[in-house]
Amino acid sequence: MRHRLKIGFALVALCGASTLAHARPPTVVTSPGYDRRLQESRSQLGSTPTLTAPVVKPKRSKKKHAN
Repeated sequence: MRHRLKIGFALVALCGASTLAHARPPTVVTSPGYDRRLQESRSQLGSTPTLTAPVVKPKRSKKKHAN
């Protein structure tokens, strides 16, 4: 009898603990305003021309003489 009671309490505790955390933080839930601003910023980034950095030649250094 005690063994079944312990198993029953364990099952109730397990089921109760699994139903507690259903809320999600606001960073997980998508926001329509944020999605719209993100799409606008991405479309603006795509329309600007990409600039390439100029190639820099290595500087010449003086050779050190062995003593």
